[in-house]
Amino acid sequence: MQALTTRSKVAVDKKMTLKERLYLPAIIGGMAITLKHFFMKKVTIQYPEQTREFAPVYRGQHVLKRDDNGAERCTACGLCAVACPAEAITMTAAERKKGEENLYREEKYASVYEINMLRCIFCGLCEEACPKEAIFLTDRKVDSEYQRGIFVYGKDKLVEKMDERVDVSKRQTKEVIEFKKHPEYAHNQLNKTLK
Repeated sequence: MQALTTRSKVAVDKKMTLKERLYLPAIIGGMAITLKHFFMKKVTIQYPEQTREFAPVYRGQHVLKRDDNGAERCTACGLCAVACPAEAITMTAAERKKGEENLYREEKYASVYEINMLRCIFCGLCEEACPKEAIFLTDRKVDSEYQRGIFVYGKDKLVEKMDERVDVSKRQTKEVIEFKKHPEYAHNQLNKTLK
């Protein structure tokens, strides 16, 4: 069998010095490092009594937003599911019935919307892909559980409650907020003439 390289490594049988054979300098050096760390400030926090402050762009649990009238923003277009690299999002679309105008903004809505939190990598591509600004990642942590099935979050856990609105303004850049101030670019406003 021929070698993959022409380089050869020469093994040297070098004798250890007296200092190396005693191991004392190595032990003293290791103890010095240990003592130095012993007197340093501790970085451990006492969780859950103490918590670290998260960055404003921290990506945690998802939320499906409602508009100002309380209607769900999601139109089940599927762009978030297509953009998800982990294939964690699944949904089923349905058509809005007469009398449900206050529940859903558009004619089409997601009757089933599920995110498998065990597959999700919290990349944020779903919120970037959403044209209706319906899904956002919040600063909330995903709760720990003992069974895997609990981690498939449906609309019961994802849709925000009207009395517990989730502030996502930290997730939007200054450019997006400035863009929304212009009425001629109101691509995401509910068209009042359609009612």
